[in-house]
Amino acid sequence: MENLNRRRVLSLGAALGLVGALEGPKAWAWSSADSVAGSGAGADPEWIWDDATDPLMASLLDNGQVPAVNTAMAKWVNNGDPLPSGLPAELTAHLRQVNKLPAWADLTKLRRAADFNRRRDTYLFMLYGLGSGIMSTVIPREARSVYWSAGGADMQDRAAKTFTFGYDLSQLRAFEPSGQFVVTANKTRLVHAAVRHLLPQSPHWKAGADQTIPISAADILVTFHSLGTYVHSKLTDWRIPFPAADQEAFLHSWQVALHLLGVPDEYIPQTWAAAHAQSAQVLTPIMAPTTEGKDLAEVLLGLTAQIDLGVTRGFLNEFVRYVLSDEVGDWLGLKRDYAAAALVRTAWPAYILFREGLSPIMPGTFYMVDQFIRGLAMLFLNNGGSSTTTPITIPTGNRAAG
Repeated sequence: MENLNRRRVLSLGAALGLVGALEGPKAWAWSSADSVAGSGAGADPEWIWDDATDPLMASLLDNGQVPAVNTAMAKWVNNGDPLPSGLPAELTAHLRQVNKLPAWADLTKLRRAADFNRRRDTYLFMLYGLGSGIMSTVIPREARSVYWSAGGADMQDRAAKTFTFGYDLSQLRAFEPSGQFVVTANKTRLVHAAVRHLLPQSPHWKAGADQTIPISAADILVTFHSLGTYVHSKLTDWRIPFPAADQEAFLHSWQVALHLLGVPDEYIPQTWAAAHAQSAQVLTPIMAPTTEGKDLAEVLLGLTAQIDLGVTRGFLNEFVRYVLSDEVGDWLGLKRDYAAAALVRTAWPAYILFREGLSPIMPGTFYMVDQFIRGLAMLFLNNGGSSTTTPITIPTGNRAAG
């Protein structure tokens, strides 16, 4: 059985393009010398949360102040906006400390990352939406936390907010005064702190949890690897032109994002090699099916099917299998459609070749695939109703049973 599990992890890591998969979860061994900080205490991030934000949000929740905070923050959207009036003094003081880029942020790299995201938005929409989005449902802690938090009861809204995080990160001026990502990241950090206080009060979450407090620094790193590191792997696997300067800029945008979410710098990978080594330790070995994850995947794929455009559910199932592996597809109970599988495995490579100017022949499926990608993007932008922003609000409770 041990050898079988080892083969499973190795084959899954290879299928996902997450190189260097380990045999199974091990003691924290990733070196902080490979981080943006260059050094650190080396403590396991499994036991690190957010000391700057968690007590503050617990106090605001216990004192019933969160609804007023949400109202005050509703119009706080752009990075250059002043902090909202009407916030509790302690929250204002906290935001003054964290609502800024780290000293090591490089605006030249961030602007290049934004340009890269614009040039590669087609692939990013598909990989974030049908790759990372569905991968999250086979990350047990993430699936259970999402399912039993308040957002799990309305997955279209939850998906819109999750998508908006990546969308704001991808905008041309994301980190500048006219952009929105710094504000989005700060609101998300507050939401994480609220969920850390609320979920341990849920008997449904506690029944399946293997931790006493959710969303550790390690969990946020896992989410980064299911997004940024996974996308880096797939773009490389698909042989899409990816100059070193673009790769470095793309990583830098995620480094800054992790910092804004409260991850200590000693855990943020300095290079893609370091990111892949960390991913092999914290992501690949932990992936597994859960009851909550299977339900979430079905809901998410059902939402995606709304846009249709001639694309069948069989196409969706097989595209997920194509980008995540048949093993993940089997875990989620995705029905096979072998005709759609053949279409995906021929249409997608042909689509890439034509888009990249490597083939002069437009594939017959080009329009269908292109329109599907555009529809997928708009579906998750505030339930298809906005192309500018999706409001992020702090929850005040958990999901009820059922």
